[in-house]
Amino acid sequence: MPIEFIGLISTREGSETHQTSGPVVDRDYVRRSARAHEDAGFDKVLIGYGSSSPDNIQVAAYAAANTERLGYLIAHRPGVVFPTVAARYFATLDHFSTGRVAVHIITGGNDAEQRRDGDYLTKDERYDRTDEYLDIVRRAWTSTEPFSHDGRYYKLDDHLATVRPVQQPHIPIYFGGSSPAAYRVGGRQANVFALWGEPLAETAEQIAAVNQAAANAGRPQPGISVSFRPILGPTEELAWERAHHILTTTRAGIDAPNSIFRQFRARYSPDVAPQNVGSQRLLAAAAAGELHDRALWTPLAAVTGAAGNSTALVGTPDTVAQALLDYVDIGVTTLLIRGYDPYNDSIDYGRHLIPLVHEEVARRERGEAANRTAIEPVPAALVANGATANAS
Repeated sequence: MPIEFIGLISTREGSETHQTSGPVVDRDYVRRSARAHEDAGFDKVLIGYGSSSPDNIQVAAYAAANTERLGYLIAHRPGVVFPTVAARYFATLDHFSTGRVAVHIITGGNDAEQRRDGDYLTKDERYDRTDEYLDIVRRAWTSTEPFSHDGRYYKLDDHLATVRPVQQPHIPIYFGGSSPAAYRVGGRQANVFALWGEPLAETAEQIAAVNQAAANAGRPQPGISVSFRPILGPTEELAWERAHHILTTTRAGIDAPNSIFRQFRARYSPDVAPQNVGSQRLLAAAAAGELHDRALWTPLAAVTGAAGNSTALVGTPDTVAQALLDYVDIGVTTLLIRGYDPYNDSIDYGRHLIPLVHEEVARRERGEAANRTAIEPVPAALVANGATANAS
């Protein structure tokens, strides 16, 4: 089965180590970044959602108009618009992009962030609403006859869309979360279930929980996406030198005026315990040890309060490719990777990392023996600042 690679684009340059610069919507940067990901061999790019961010559906439309092959995974928060309206938005864009749209459902794990868009439901209520929301969206995409709905959160009569997606039977639904409620709803609704980058053992546990939820709902197992921040170097020593430079820069820049953390302090402060289970799990992995498995490094999750996908894979391209393949071995089908130097890292991933993973997957599909090395913890001698290896 082919492995899907997803990157990430935003409307202006910036990261934990690069202060944001330029206009809030930098058309040239969006165009260059999308084209760089397309040229690098990414299948899709994620466009995030935030209560204060530019509208990501319009960002996707602009980027799609400036690329030919690249797909767009659009983060979407149920409850912001009525589900039939959202269905039309995405179906219309699916036509203009010639079938290159996917939707990433983020139910929301932070009450303060939800309230900025007027959402005052509890977390459990949000997941129940998401379940009902997606039932309606899917019907709007697929129904050839008018339908009505009378549920807990939504009521409508005689809806029939004149625009349905190019992709059949409907636009792919990706779903993020790490709580039991997320497993339950995502197992029922998702084509691909998205996780953040935890150690292999914990990731396998989550995959099993998602698959069990899908089985309970009478659905096939969804694909599994896992997210990482690869840090590459031409040698192991240089990769780790770069990793510690990124960590130092992130620590120093967290309170800078243009820091992404300062802009969203209530969500990202390392001094405030995160509400969402995904961040809690990353912080637990960081507390258990800085190094896990072949190359998983957690201090960046700890220093940022696990703001988003924040665990790194550190090493040469071969080491990081082998580490990504470790996750493929336990059932992962999609790899979301983004760097701390977003534009340049996307180019490097295309040159040095993505081809190695594809070559190994193709070797397996040809029935050849896997070209794999044993999983060993990173030697402590390679890691600066006295880090201690911890094999999970």
